[in-house]
Amino acid sequence: MTLDDFVNAIERIVAGLEKRSRLIDPLEKNIVAHHEMGHALVAMTLHPDQTIQKVSVIPRGIGSLGYTIQRPAEDRYLISKSELENRLAVLLAGRAAEQLIFQDITTGAADDLVKATDIARAMVMEYGMSDNIGLLTLEKRKNFLLDMEKHFVTSEDYGPDIAQQVTTAIMKFLDDSYDKACAILQANLPLLKESATQLFQEETFNEQKMLSYRERLKPGCSTRSKSPQKTNQNPVSHKSGSSRNPVARHL
Repeated sequence: MTLDDFVNAIERIVAGLEKRSRLIDPLEKNIVAHHEMGHALVAMTLHPDQTIQKVSVIPRGIGSLGYTIQRPAEDRYLISKSELENRLAVLLAGRAAEQLIFQDITTGAADDLVKATDIARAMVMEYGMSDNIGLLTLEKRKNFLLDMEKHFVTSEDYGPDIAQQVTTAIMKFLDDSYDKACAILQANLPLLKESATQLFQEETFNEQKMLSYRERLKPGCSTRSKSPQKTNQNPVSHKSGSSRNPVARHL
């Protein structure tokens, strides 16, 4: 048994079985390639200490057309606000790449949007990281005596004004992180196009290939004026705490 066997086993767990027999329209495959490279380039920009283990446009599992596997450098038990904002930007980078390249968006970012919204909601309602909401925690903890599950407080518990502020705060985290992703990709647009074209042809990039792209990255500048026009997005994860396991993002 070799290291490659362990790597393949991990990928099988986090991304599912390869479906090489699944036929994909070339246009869709091109969109997937840009989507995944959007994730990868923003991740390498914002998380220089983490490794992109693999990027692929080979379908895996049920409904997954591509994936990016990012490997944290070490165990983490505390995550800062800025780190969570960077995670949001990485999650939204696939959607940003689609908008920048094709001036349109697809359903491929649905899972990314769910994960990003979960993080942003926790930042506002659980971690006290919103400037507007402040230190107010809008989450009910688990009652261990009654074995009741933790859940977020609903608007019925605190009224419409606070509910609107919560929604606004969540959307601000998402919008600002999307703008950050757009700015990074705009600054690296030639690299995004080149790498996505190569990914389309080769189908899989390994860690060494991604390191060659990392050396050519520009940091970008997070400003709202640089983001492309966004359509109304239905807010739809990174898990906080220890995160040694590889993180897979699927399209």
